[in-house]
Amino acid sequence: MSESQLPLDLGHRPALSEGDFLVAPCNAEAHGWLERWPDWPGPASVIFGPAECGKTHLAHLFAAVSGAVTIAGADLAVADPPRLLDQARAVVVEDCDRGTLDEAALFHLINLTKETGGFLLLTGREAPSRWGVSLPDLRSRLNAMPALAIGAPDDAVLAAVLVKLFSDRQVRIGEEVVAYLLGRMERSFAAAANLVERLDHAALAGHRAVTVPLARGVLERGEDELPVL
Repeated sequence: MSESQLPLDLGHRPALSEGDFLVAPCNAEAHGWLERWPDWPGPASVIFGPAECGKTHLAHLFAAVSGAVTIAGADLAVADPPRLLDQARAVVVEDCDRGTLDEAALFHLINLTKETGGFLLLTGREAPSRWGVSLPDLRSRLNAMPALAIGAPDDAVLAAVLVKLFSDRQVRIGEEVVAYLLGRMERSFAAAANLVERLDHAALAGHRAVTVPLARGVLERGEDELPVL
């Protein structure tokens, strides 16, 4: 992948192709690990990081190259692990630490993955050691897996994320708007996604372009409700 790639986990009609991912210091280790597939030392791995950091994008890219079937962690309770592995050589289980996790089902899936020569990618916001797993055998399996963290973004990455999020909404913004936002926004991917959504709604409601004055007004309003379009 080229260094012009952009990370994105959330947005309006997000672009999740290989050419849309920016390899940056905050995600390089996780990205590099997934690129090593199928030459992993074991069948299962974990990537984790804060909301909107790019986990879903990376999981999407992994699924594209591995043919993996994707399921939410909360849906494991009604899933059939053997059937999942019958459908594909690999499985992605997203948001394992969000909602209720069927620990027995995940434990069964991990064991089946190893037995059948398949691959498993798990994602979460926290490291597996902080998932609150009560089943000792599952906790042991999770702690033995390679776990790759996605860190907080720096200014360059946040700027790229803002531009990409606006682009996914077919909105062009100037460098002065990006610079203004970077100096005043919360330093997180989630905040970038939320801010772009609010600015887009404000621009549409007022039939205006996204400018510094508009950004100033949106930031001054804080987390007020989005304008009704």
